[in-house]
Formats: sequence, structure tokens, C-alpha cells
Amino acid sequence: MGCDALLKATQVDGVYSADPEKTPNARRYDRLTYDDVLKQDLRIMDGAAIALARDNRIPIIVFSIKSQGGLAAVLQGKGSSTTIDGGGA
Repeated sequence: MGCDALLKATQVDGVYSADPEKTPNARRYDRLTYDDVLKQDLRIMDGAAIALARDNRIPIIVFSIKSQGGLAAVLQGKGSSTTIDGGGA
């Protein structure tokens, strides 16, 4: 596909165990595998898109578009986000 990562800008700063706006104690994940997302039906994006990223080994980085400097921070490997990839080191 010719890209290093897929950046997914959302209303919140990553992927949570539940909707953080409705569930105050929802936990933000720092890292998930593609299979975790599909098995837990986390609904970050379409399941086919997750599978396509998995099949092409393209990590997905979920971050907040509302956070000032959020995109720049993600591009620098900083900030609050969730990385979805194949797992491992």
C-alpha cells in the first residue's frame, strides 16, 4: 500500500475499553493487536479496514483531533494515542 502507518483522528485520545464520555472509568489502551480489536469488536473503524491494515502490516495510530498539537505529537512519536499493530516487539 506504500505507507508507514494509518492515522485515525477521533474525538478522544485513543481506543478505550468503553465510551469515555459515558463511562468515566473507561481505560485507554496504549497498544492493541489487530486481532484484539476484531475479537473485542471495539468499533474503531470498519472491520474490513482493520483486516486490510493487518494483512498489509500497516500500524494504525488512533489519536484525538481535538488536542492542540495532537497530530504533530503523533508524528513525533509522542502524545496520547493508541497503536494497533501485529503485536510483538
